[in-house]
Amino acid sequence: MKDFLVIRGRKITDTDIGLVRALVNQYSNRSRNYISKKLAQRWKWYQPNGRPKDRSCRDILSVLEEKKIIHLPALRAKNSKLKKIDRPLESPVKIDTSFIHGNVCDLKPFEFKMVSLSDLEPLWNYLIDRYHYLGYKVLVGAHLKYLVFSKERVVAALGWSSAVWKLADRDNAIGWSEIEKKKHLHRVANNTRFIIFPWVNISCLASHILAQNIRILNLDWLKMYNYQLWLLETFVDTARFKATSYKAANWIQVGQTKGYRKQGKSFQFHGQTKGVFLYPLHNNFRKKIGCHTKLLPALNHKYFFTVTNQREEDKMILRHPGWNPSVLPPLDLKEQDIDKIAGEFEGFHQLFQDAFYRVEQTGLSQCYLQGLMSPLKRKSMEPIAINLMDTHRVRSLQHFVTSGKWDLDLLAQRHKEQTAKTVADPQGIFNVDGSDFPKKGKESVGVSRQYCGRLGKIENCQAGVFLGYSSPKGYVLLDRRLFLPELWFSDEYQQRWKKCKIPDETGFKTKPELAAEMIEDAHSSGLFPASWITCDSAFGNNPEFLDTLPDDLFYLAEVPSNTHVWLTRPQTGVPSYSGKGRRPFKVHLKKEEPKSVHVSKIAKDPCLDWKTVILDEGAKGPIIAKIARLRVIESRDALPGEQRWLFLRYCPESKETKYFLSNAPEDIAFEKMTRVCILRWPIEQCFKEGKSEIGMGHYEHRSWPAWHRHMTFVFIAQLFLLRLRHTLKKSPCINTTADLYAYESCAADETFCQRTSDTNN
Repeated sequence: MKDFLVIRGRKITDTDIGLVRALVNQYSNRSRNYISKKLAQRWKWYQPNGRPKDRSCRDILSVLEEKKIIHLPALRAKNSKLKKIDRPLESPVKIDTSFIHGNVCDLKPFEFKMVSLSDLEPLWNYLIDRYHYLGYKVLVGAHLKYLVFSKERVVAALGWSSAVWKLADRDNAIGWSEIEKKKHLHRVANNTRFIIFPWVNISCLASHILAQNIRILNLDWLKMYNYQLWLLETFVDTARFKATSYKAANWIQVGQTKGYRKQGKSFQFHGQTKGVFLYPLHNNFRKKIGCHTKLLPALNHKYFFTVTNQREEDKMILRHPGWNPSVLPPLDLKEQDIDKIAGEFEGFHQLFQDAFYRVEQTGLSQCYLQGLMSPLKRKSMEPIAINLMDTHRVRSLQHFVTSGKWDLDLLAQRHKEQTAKTVADPQGIFNVDGSDFPKKGKESVGVSRQYCGRLGKIENCQAGVFLGYSSPKGYVLLDRRLFLPELWFSDEYQQRWKKCKIPDETGFKTKPELAAEMIEDAHSSGLFPASWITCDSAFGNNPEFLDTLPDDLFYLAEVPSNTHVWLTRPQTGVPSYSGKGRRPFKVHLKKEEPKSVHVSKIAKDPCLDWKTVILDEGAKGPIIAKIARLRVIESRDALPGEQRWLFLRYCPESKETKYFLSNAPEDIAFEKMTRVCILRWPIEQCFKEGKSEIGMGHYEHRSWPAWHRHMTFVFIAQLFLLRLRHTLKKSPCINTTADLYAYESCAADETFCQRTSDTNN
């Protein structure tokens, strides 16, 4: 054994270990808490207020037990009767909650009652639990509780406790070393709770009470703990409050937290950063600590502006109270990971800077991207500007997105180039789908009463057509087109056409025509290798769209359940139709010739060969489906067309069958078609993530350019998050799109694909 151990900053010698063993043997029938108190008394280890450091001793005992140096008594079961904190708190007295109006002078004089360890402490606990948005929690370490009365009416409550151990911006503002912090941290107190009760409506009351409480705090702290404070700190949730009362009471903002909370012996990242405010109780507190004051900026109201008000383009993500960690997969993020993300974002954004003409546009674009990835409930321009910049920058951001002079085409091209570097793969496939955005007004570009897929009915909305790309490396959105209904090309819409800044050369195109344009552009660029294109029934039910696809692309197109096909090709010749009377097809078919049938009827055939496959690993286990395919003759204008694959997928969980037609060759492997069918979902996942996490539908722009600009920024934000998934993926259990491609290599495994005679009835 070494001559000594260092545990919790204290040297533990062989003599100390002998003392600990003796105490453990002597009090083997007592609790660990009792032994730790006895150990603190024997070591004469006390806090500045005279209380024993039993918590530190308890930690030392735990470490010694982990090293198997001692054997502590077994942990005792906690008595539920003692856990009062878990029970709903009740008010010990009746509280008058009638409204109080007037001004501060009308309420004077205020009476501040320090209620810690008094009969009024249960009242403080109840009021905080009932009215404070954070609720009641036991205050850590040294603490004081205050109730503020005005003419026997309680109007406010404050709570002070020990300072937090790790707080980077506070430590930088103070300028102390780790040794100095360890020695003097007890001189800092944290304002953990402050509330003006909802029945009080008095202007400037909060700042007045803060200032009054600070005047008496040090005296009460000295009486309770036998030492004085030098500095106060507090955190303000800037997403909820503007910190007006603290600023008015001369508190100084020095930065913000990094979004961590103490979880046991480690720190857990939650992403909800808060503003850090300090209040020096002594002007020379740095000298008392021993800091080199000449090397530090003055701690005054210009400090935050001097130190943290960098140029907008130099600000990085996670340095605002605004980044949303839930858009990432559940990763075990550490502090160095957050710094890495900030560096990743800075380097990523520089890839797009040549699309902007001015320096301030670069900063605004970065702010807009950060806002789209923030936890703001509404990710339109005003909330983004207010929360990430300042109120006076709202119009700047609006002008940047709606009518600023910069190169959108170049930005979109840079996005495609960087996307290709991230996800392009020979096994990639294209996905095309529409997405609708409900709108209440009538002035937004392209808005009209039309079928809205999001609402499942005809409603006032905008309709967009989107192109996605999926590969073993991930899934992304590549391109977008806004659909203009025919109504917008009428004379009565000419005024609205100009207001929305629609280009004069824009002509009417159907959604399938818009989709075909995007596919041709992406495929001919050579950036995205692909052999397949998938689409839903809105496009798969359009023969003209399927016929215009590139010749080297196979399609797997979803079709409605009432689609007609032939199981065998009719042999009877069909005379040409003159255009008059009924079509001669049905008349000239002989009775023995086969008839076309609905694909839904084919799915009910008991002779159909179904195979059970695992589509994906969900939160509740594997997602299973039954899949079958057969060769059919497609119907074109009620006439037999080319031979195609009919692909059927039945999901037992939803009890829904989907039908697909494909022009793939007859000898294509079943497993390859299965893989392509499974990869139909990524574009839907892009829409889900975009609308729920990245503000895809939160835009309030009315013009044609702004809609396309917003969607391009959404695509760029999704690309950045995909790159983070690649960079920060630490656990092999985290699924990505690449997992779906395992089917092709696992096709021979009986656990992957089992023949079954079950039907989908």
